[in-house]
Amino acid sequence: MEQNSQHANLRSEWKTVIGLEIHAQLLTKSKLFSPDPSHFVEKENEHIHFISLGLPGTLPVLNQKVLEYSTQVGLALNCHINGRSVFARKNYFYPDLPKGYQISQYEQPICENGYIEFECKGKRKKVRIQRVHIEEDAGRFHHRGHCSLVNFNRAGVPLVEIVSMPDMNSPAEAAEMVRSIRKILKYMKVCDGNLEEGSLRCDCNVSVQKISDNKLGTRTELKNLNSFKFIEKAIEYEVNRQIHILNEGHKVIQETRLYDSTKNKTFSLRSKEEASDYRYFPDPDLLPVSLSKQWIEEQRKQIPESFLQKADRFQKEYGLSPKESFLITEERSRADYFEKMLKTKASAQLSANWLINEVLARFNENRMDIDNCPVTPEQLGEMIKMIERKEISGKIGKKVFSEMWNTKKNPVEIIKKLGLKKISDPNILSSMVEEIINKFPKQVADYKNGKEKIFGFFIGEVMKISKGQADPEALNKMVKEKLNS
Repeated sequence: MEQNSQHANLRSEWKTVIGLEIHAQLLTKSKLFSPDPSHFVEKENEHIHFISLGLPGTLPVLNQKVLEYSTQVGLALNCHINGRSVFARKNYFYPDLPKGYQISQYEQPICENGYIEFECKGKRKKVRIQRVHIEEDAGRFHHRGHCSLVNFNRAGVPLVEIVSMPDMNSPAEAAEMVRSIRKILKYMKVCDGNLEEGSLRCDCNVSVQKISDNKLGTRTELKNLNSFKFIEKAIEYEVNRQIHILNEGHKVIQETRLYDSTKNKTFSLRSKEEASDYRYFPDPDLLPVSLSKQWIEEQRKQIPESFLQKADRFQKEYGLSPKESFLITEERSRADYFEKMLKTKASAQLSANWLINEVLARFNENRMDIDNCPVTPEQLGEMIKMIERKEISGKIGKKVFSEMWNTKKNPVEIIKKLGLKKISDPNILSSMVEEIINKFPKQVADYKNGKEKIFGFFIGEVMKISKGQADPEALNKMVKEKLNS
């Protein structure tokens, strides 16, 4: 306990500073500068055009769709879109980079000076975006025992790199920023956000400084983190490592480090390169990109409502709680499903309850995507309206929902087939109530002698013989009248 207290005291003297570089693959059909397919799940080295391999005499041609998607990403992140941007050659040698250089953007990127807002631990956080630029991806290594193989299918796949300012001060904020960027890109359908496959990757620049010091500390770069959990754990480890080094009187070395999730440690990969090490210069094979204001405004029209805007609107328009609205807007497909339910005029609150407690619960059990839901939002909305009109109870609704899930039939058809319609006819209810009262004279006597808690017993017995179809409101009223008469 004393060691933990000392550790906490040491941490309290330091401030953590985090900036992110997020690489997102764009969902275009072809690569950035060549016509070969941009998806790389087929056989190794199947999608390798001579342009993406950088063979002598080949010339790159810019993919128009990449330009559109990149501009839309910048606008969604509140960036200024530069009317003129330039592609540059970033020179470095890696075995998975066939040309020996990467085509990227440096001094004149397509987007600059934006920001993103998101919720973290109940507070709204704003992080400035320094730039968004276009670049091509490298190939991919496969390590097998003592051998390393390279697959060039990914070489030339278009990326946007989103570079933040060092505005985050905790691992939780960094992880939440990546989650938020991922949701924005998925909402826009420009990136599938698959961290495991590497279509979204994150580098974290981490430093610490004394709280009383205004000068930023020496940063290290944590390379290629591909899960929210690992982002938090890697930053937490790195912060503690740097604080320990500084408290021992040593200096933090500026370097690139990798995170080993099995050991929960970071280790040195190489010394951190500066921009001068890459010898950037404008690519002589590509003209500067010139964008008109009219074209930029056309791209702005393609941007959907963001998840944060949607969550705020759901709270204001439909009276949902923050927790409900953020859960429903986690995926665009969920939010779309919810709003389609509301088009049937079903209650917003009941629709939210059913979506969260029934639909999403089944997805989690079956690891399904809502796009494959066997119950359409229109069907579920119609069933909810039947509950609102008291034609069926919520309990019966669950039976109907299960049958809808299994058969894909509409609720009216299922209720009719299974005879599940709520019983509200006073004559039928009266007969059922009298049957139970005559069957249990002792319980009736107990009730009349002041044991009012036994009232629920009679309701339960009638529900049994009605197979849960008795109208609860009408039943309560009738049982009370019969017992008090």
